[in-house]
Amino acid sequence: MKTVLIIISILLIMIVLLQSNKAEAGAQIITGGNSDLFSQRKERGSELFISRLTFVLGIAFFLISLISSFM
Repeated sequence: MKTVLIIISILLIMIVLLQSNKAEAGAQIITGGNSDLFSQRKERGSELFISRLTFVLGIAFFLISLISSFM
């Protein structure tokens, strides 16, 4: 169980690092830049796949951590 958790956590770290930098726009709220911050921006192609994979790996990490804590 611990081995699966380590593999999922490494995969999750790698996938998060592959994602596009959306936090850059969030930091510009403080500085007052970027007027199109809340514009409609849809994820497509590989960006959508990476986003969904991140969600699935995050849920798997949470569930495995929860199950292993009760054992």
